[in-house]
Amino acid sequence: MTSGTLVSRVVPAAVLGGRRARHLLERNFLVYRRMWVVVLSGFFEPLFYLFSIGIGIGELVGNVTGPDGRPVSYAAYVAPALLASAAMNGAVYESTFNIFFKLKYARTYDAILATPLAPGDIAVGEIVWSLIRGALYAAAFMVVMAVMGLMPSAWGILSLPAALLIGFAFAAAGMAATSFMRSWQDFDLVQLVTLPLFLFSATFYPLDVYPEWLQWVAQTSPLYHGVSVIRALTLGNLDWSLIWHVTFLAAMGLIGLAITARRLEKMLVS
Repeated sequence: MTSGTLVSRVVPAAVLGGRRARHLLERNFLVYRRMWVVVLSGFFEPLFYLFSIGIGIGELVGNVTGPDGRPVSYAAYVAPALLASAAMNGAVYESTFNIFFKLKYARTYDAILATPLAPGDIAVGEIVWSLIRGALYAAAFMVVMAVMGLMPSAWGILSLPAALLIGFAFAAAGMAATSFMRSWQDFDLVQLVTLPLFLFSATFYPLDVYPEWLQWVAQTSPLYHGVSVIRALTLGNLDWSLIWHVTFLAAMGLIGLAITARRLEKMLVS
């Protein structure tokens, strides 16, 4: 099987043809330029965690063992994980609550489909917009990390592309999940998923503090893969395992994108 055949099976033609998605991005930009405070508010959550846990508790913890075995300050260990969490949160907030409102109440997509845009264009446009929101959170948090000296490696500049990949994975998965939700009560499940991911993805402590079976469970977390990539970049600990983490996130995003496009086709056109 050729690589082109494999891609065409995973990503439907509607997605591959989502070139008109830029029009949806323009529409979202025009809407959110008057609501920038709402977007900005999500940046503060990881910042509060950084100051309260990374620095506050870090004063009690001292140094911890980094990915390569060298000791690093607790704040420098936690900050990359919070950066990955910021990218996740921005993407999830946008691709769940806001998408559900547009889909079920505002009927935004019914109006959009009266234009030349197709369901695949909507899927691509909204997922890209969601990952952009996550990237904005991540970029602002990166500035804070740099000012505080929590990015000791020059490779840390690549944390922004890594945050885009994390945003893509969670935006696609979030929008796919939203297409199955029937009421606002279903969004309790979003918190039920994202909170354990945030707490148990090697965010605040290494995996080796867990029993072995729980370490295996934690390594199935998508956020764990994102944290591993960004922590390796900011601390300058690059190795071949990063390819696996990047592949996992990319596959998650592509599968979520494919499901989203198929679900929108079924819900809005069929």
